[in-house]
Amino acid sequence: MTAGIRAERMNRQLTEHLKPQSVTIKDDSARHAHHAPMTRGPDAGASETHFNMTIVSPAFEGMTRIARSKMVHALLAEEFATGLHALSLTLRTPEEAARG
Repeated sequence: MTAGIRAERMNRQLTEHLKPQSVTIKDDSARHAHHAPMTRGPDAGASETHFNMTIVSPAFEGMTRIARSKMVHALLAEEFATGLHALSLTLRTPEEAARG
């Protein structure tokens, strides 16, 4: 997992609520630093804005991909309100992860 402060907070929030089998969080912010929203305004050059996440959790059982994504976005609403800009999500149940 990425060791940044936002990544640590997100990991705690996700772990507490989803009781995941695994969580992988990769900070991908540096690849997006050139995007217009990241180069203007008070947060210009801000780090920890873009992440790739893979979460394996039984909490996703019976849920559509959209419902899973909405759940994760809702859990991280405060992070979005304070500078998180984008997530790339891979959300699987333990069964799905075992199948590859």
